[in-house]
Amino acid sequence: MAPSLISSNLDSGLPVKVVPMPEKLQRLPVEDKENVDYVLRTFRCLIADLCEQFKGGHPGSAMGMAAIGVALWKYVMKYSPENPFFFNRDRFVLSNGHACLFQYTFHHLVGYKHMTLDQLKSYHSSRTDSFCPGHPEIEHEGIEVTTGPLGQGVANAVGLAMATKHLAATYNRPGFPVVNNMTWCMIGDACLQEGVALEAISLAGHWKLNNLVIIYDNNQITCDGSVDLCNNEDVNAKMIACGWHVIDVEDGNYDVEQICKALLTAKSQESKPTFINVRTVIGIGSKVAGNAKSHGAAFGPEDVANIKRKFGMNESEHFVISDEVYEFFRGAIPTGRQLENDYNDLLNRYCDAYPELGAEFQRRMRGEWTDDWMKFIPSKEELPKSPTPSRKSAGLVCNPLAQNIRSFMVGTADLSPSVNMIWEGKVDFQNPNLRTACGINGDYTGRYIHWGIREHAMASISNGLAAFNKGTILPVTSSFFMFYIYAAPGVRMGALQGLQQIHIATHDSIGTGEDGPTHQPIELAALYRAMPNLLYIRPCDSEETAGAFIAALSARSSPSIISLSRQNLEQYPAHSSRDGVQKGAYVFVEEENADVTLIGVGAEMCFAVNTAKLLKSNYGLKARIVSFPCQRLFDAQSLEYKRSVLQYRSNAPRVVIEAYSPLGWERYADAGISMHSFGHSLPGKDAYNYFGFQAEQIAPKVAEYVKEVQCQGINSVRGEFRDLNVRQHS
Repeated sequence: MAPSLISSNLDSGLPVKVVPMPEKLQRLPVEDKENVDYVLRTFRCLIADLCEQFKGGHPGSAMGMAAIGVALWKYVMKYSPENPFFFNRDRFVLSNGHACLFQYTFHHLVGYKHMTLDQLKSYHSSRTDSFCPGHPEIEHEGIEVTTGPLGQGVANAVGLAMATKHLAATYNRPGFPVVNNMTWCMIGDACLQEGVALEAISLAGHWKLNNLVIIYDNNQITCDGSVDLCNNEDVNAKMIACGWHVIDVEDGNYDVEQICKALLTAKSQESKPTFINVRTVIGIGSKVAGNAKSHGAAFGPEDVANIKRKFGMNESEHFVISDEVYEFFRGAIPTGRQLENDYNDLLNRYCDAYPELGAEFQRRMRGEWTDDWMKFIPSKEELPKSPTPSRKSAGLVCNPLAQNIRSFMVGTADLSPSVNMIWEGKVDFQNPNLRTACGINGDYTGRYIHWGIREHAMASISNGLAAFNKGTILPVTSSFFMFYIYAAPGVRMGALQGLQQIHIATHDSIGTGEDGPTHQPIELAALYRAMPNLLYIRPCDSEETAGAFIAALSARSSPSIISLSRQNLEQYPAHSSRDGVQKGAYVFVEEENADVTLIGVGAEMCFAVNTAKLLKSNYGLKARIVSFPCQRLFDAQSLEYKRSVLQYRSNAPRVVIEAYSPLGWERYADAGISMHSFGHSLPGKDAYNYFGFQAEQIAPKVAEYVKEVQCQGINSVRGEFRDLNVRQHS
């Protein structure tokens, strides 16, 4: 039958057959061999048309990877087009996300309902209802994670594979493999040069995640030209050294049979993750095949016509998908339906055999936590009254949660003694056959993760853990706050995807002390306060730390950073409020007819409290105090509430006290006692004193400012945020 133009993949009336999922594939069926070449030619011409339509996009890699896609979606992957959220589906991650047309087109061909031909043609269009963004995005059906920055998808895939390993070890029972899916990750040359990918690859090899397969589209081209401009390492040797099994496929352009054998061999691997090195030609069939010019630009009408002629297609027809091509993939829907039915039967029998475990597993499948978490949050009366580092307060709050709620997976970037995240009876997530020199071992049921010194991978792999199924796993990471600048790209991707995580950021101020300016994060809060869909929470004592965890646990579609001190902090049980934290800011100490409002934040609350006392005793000025742990939560409150807290219409100025860059506080305050330089290597108290953070230094500056306002009126200073802590050495 000649090619024809059609608008749907499932309305031709052709018979539908169930194609069994082959566990062992020696050779492709004869009828499939006859069709594969035609399917590949059709696919590649379609990609060229889709990019040419709006004169943009990334055609080259998608065209080169076509045979890999046929092997995955036709023969190897376990999925259900009718239900993209089928729990035990294989996960597919396109780390080289610019090649998104590769994934979108296969979704269309196998029958994902939302990916109609009309939608496929919306790629690079101005349509706001498009399901085909320029890189895959998690909110679209069939997309597991948002990939854009190269290498992130590799780390995400490691997290997805970890989730499978952990859930399988926790819930599978003999004869009941309720979790046994694979994770397939597609990458290009660039992903292998990104540090985050290499961090994640190292961890996957260490943990022996044999349910993880990376498929390398080895076309030796990046944006600038050939890969040897900047890289000529032996990739296979590198992967072997990292603990991976390596398979080579020489003809990745056409040999679907060999690709299938490689994929199925990888699926049967018992002790290592697998790296499949598939040689392809970028932009195959075009005049710029094998050239960087085919990477990120449409080919132009003349070359699109040339491609169609070369592949034996009609150059005057566009977006052609014949009935034969649809028929080739048509079995995916009934096969997926049968896969789901078989799984549901297995799950029912599992729940009959293990009713308590089955009920817990089904709660996890629904994204529900395994117990009422609020009952594990210590009451105010149970919290310390004497000076306590808020990093220790965080342990008092988080550890009972992690101990009792099996959804928690908590880890640290090699800082277990510092972050206080270890709970009694914890088991490490670890390959069960590993025996470490230090004697700390574990197994895949473990929920405490030693990330090593890999902050970027820690955050990005945690995105994969959280994305495995919304709410099934709550990743909690931990490190010094300064090192979350290494983790920032992963944290941002988690916020972009709406993935709930909690990041425990300790040593968050110049009070960290002698480690010096390299470890004193005076600028980093501004980044995270500016980042959309992220809660940056800086509590001032144990009660506010409890409130910070409540806020973070309540934010089911946002990650949170809880920013904590190394040094002891005064406790304020008469004033601090976990409920106040939920509103972002609240009145800490009220004073009628106050002359000034002092805004205290986190570890610097003590300076606001002590300054208020000195203003009263030495200058006869009345100060009210507002605690302001989270700007984003405060912004979400009603205007009436915000007015009541900050008293916008008062004649009293507002002065924020925080040993960070003041950027952003001009929205809430008229002036600030802030930082204007990097920190200094001094003991914590001396560092605060050196930078002007003592009540004796702050009070006279605030008093002078208040007197100016009283003389000239509040309108004389509104809108001109005044930095009251400028020093000559700044």
